[in-house]
Amino acid sequence: MPSRHSTLTLADLENWPDAHVGVGLFGFPVSHSLSPVIHGAALADLATREAPFAAWRYAKFEIAPEDLGAALRRAHAKGFRGLNLTIPHKEAVLAHVESADDFSRAASAANTLVRTPTGWRATNTDGGGMIDALRADLGVGLRGRDVILLGAGGAARAAALQCLLEGVCSLWIGNRGRARLAALLAHLAPLTGGTPVQGFSFDQPDELLPAGAVVINATAAGLAKDGAAPVDLRKMPRPAVVFEMAYNPPVTALLRDAAALGLPHANGLGMLAHQGARSLALWTERPIDAGIMRAALRGGGFI
Repeated sequence: MPSRHSTLTLADLENWPDAHVGVGLFGFPVSHSLSPVIHGAALADLATREAPFAAWRYAKFEIAPEDLGAALRRAHAKGFRGLNLTIPHKEAVLAHVESADDFSRAASAANTLVRTPTGWRATNTDGGGMIDALRADLGVGLRGRDVILLGAGGAARAAALQCLLEGVCSLWIGNRGRARLAALLAHLAPLTGGTPVQGFSFDQPDELLPAGAVVINATAAGLAKDGAAPVDLRKMPRPAVVFEMAYNPPVTALLRDAAALGLPHANGLGMLAHQGARSLALWTERPIDAGIMRAALRGGGFI
């Protein structure tokens, strides 16, 4: 086998050693992922208490979209206990699973698969991981809060659903493209449970937005070195906190702006650890300490 943090392929999956109990990540591309770091640390901790977990290996596989079905079948045949999905597989994977929970169906996306005897069961730990990270890193819950969500893609859809489940006071969703925003609002309409949900364009007057809101960025804007933030925080009613779902780079344009304004802020590394802990708990049927995953990121110089 290649080294523990190598990027593997479909061919490596076909040659997976029988001695290893597999869990892993499918994506395209996937070389940047830190998931093997955090899962490897948690599995090593489990192995100190229960020896069988020493045989478990978490690996990241670069799987092209056209190979997803074959890769899922091969992983199941090789006895993999579970899988994470990242771009571009979170939505497409639902066509290949045996079953999916209500949240995954409502979000039209899954980031976690759990093995069943005859296939895969889909779920989504992204929303719960986001909530855990907001509490751990910024000391805020969402119940009764106003939330401003930036973006209307797959990540934003899962975040919006979790906000509604948490019982937010209001949810404001902004996006640059109006068609995609309208599609997300229509998707959420039967799921709001009476919570006010409103959309706004990034060029719409920002004074309409609530002050003291929790701002969550689910866009890719500002990830490039010289890229601009999706919104100008200086022109918005002052938020309470700013949360960036991305973790690479660790400081985005939006987070730089938040720091300049003295706003509490955090990137998505905490969300990575907490959603990972939730996934690994499903596969191992053991409680997982997200703090061990965070410590692995610190030890590797990632935070």
